[in-house]
Amino acid sequence: MQTFYLFFYNLFQALGWLISLFKILGNFLSTKSVSGTYASAGELIRLLQAIAFLEVIHGAIGIVPSGVLLPLMQWGGRTHYLLAIVRRIHEVQELPSVFITFFAWSLSEIIRYSHYALNCLGTPPYWITYTRYTAFIVLYPIGVFPGEMWLMYQALPFIKKKNLYANRLPLNYYYFVVALLLSYPFLWSKLYLHLFNQRRSKLGKYKNKQN
Repeated sequence: MQTFYLFFYNLFQALGWLISLFKILGNFLSTKSVSGTYASAGELIRLLQAIAFLEVIHGAIGIVPSGVLLPLMQWGGRTHYLLAIVRRIHEVQELPSVFITFFAWSLSEIIRYSHYALNCLGTPPYWITYTRYTAFIVLYPIGVFPGEMWLMYQALPFIKKKNLYANRLPLNYYYFVVALLLSYPFLWSKLYLHLFNQRRSKLGKYKNKQN
């Protein structure tokens, strides 16, 4: 039952991110512009990201070996980016950094969730395992630096001008985002290095089998 649930969860996410990629590329091809990326795929990506909180729960109850901290860091970072900044500040929704982020997220998640789904059925083909533990080397930095971080930097003047969340938070949100930008590379590097450790472990198993 547990394997059945995980298979359909990962299949659902893989198909959802595939649809988001089609929406992003469809908008780009039809308009010859990266503007409109959020309008075309933002709602779907927000839904997929909300559902992804289940992965924190999966780690917490032990049905997957990921633990809680790393899934929570990734989910929290993306959710803050989507809901607190991109959704709230309309002036940044047409920027190229949104296209870069959504494209990198969609492609990496299609690969990741497809691998997880196939893993539920048995040992997945080597090519998809290799792709899962290799594509992130390029896609993750693209999604973070010219994507998430660059957009948050571009959003700073609007956050300051609007005095965003002044009546909702006990701190100055502008300085919170500045502090977040400064700490982002260190927080992200923890996940990035973890993936390299996983890469050595997972691909090493295939090499050992061949030997």
